Amino acid sequence: MSDRAFNILFLCTGNSARSILAEGLMNQLAGGRFHAYSAGSMPKGTVHPQAIRLLDSLGIETEGMRSKPWDEFAVASAPPLDFVITVCDNAAGEVCPVWPGQPVTAHWGLPDPAAVEGSEAQVALAFADTARMLRNRIGLMANLPLASLNRLSLKREMDAIGKTEDADGKA
Repeated sequence: MSDRAFNILFLCTGNSARSILAEGLMNQLAGGRFHAYSAGSMPKGTVHPQAIRLLDSLGIETEGMRSKPWDEFAVASAPPLDFVITVCDNAAGEVCPVWPGQPVTAHWGLPDPAAVEGSEAQVALAFADTARMLRNRIGLMANLPLASLNRLSLKREMDAIGKTEDADGKA
């Protein structure tokens, strides 16, 4: 791996919450080392309003964020991907497209905040908790010495990040 900016695709089934949060957080937190995208296997077509509210509250640009199919990233004209990370268990179990360039893949399963039923405050808390877990994992990834890791070591590190225990003790 080199010191250039890396392209990373975060995948989820609906591409309305977790993968959108990951895209925004990675683009903000990684200091130009990564250019993040998101997509879904069965995109809902709209981004969850709470994801937009949360990203806006964190000062993260949401203009142009949309729920889109992962097929957009499996064509020759798509940005070459260095990493593909699934953030939901459904997407991890699906047959993914063949990604040009053979990116390093990993699974960072997270609870779906869009599935939380309850008050507006309970839903907001679920989104904030998911964003916290993503921020922790993105921070670990952004601090990896990418230039000095071979592909196998990098895959091992990415998988380990996905198994990181969060501050609340959940894996």
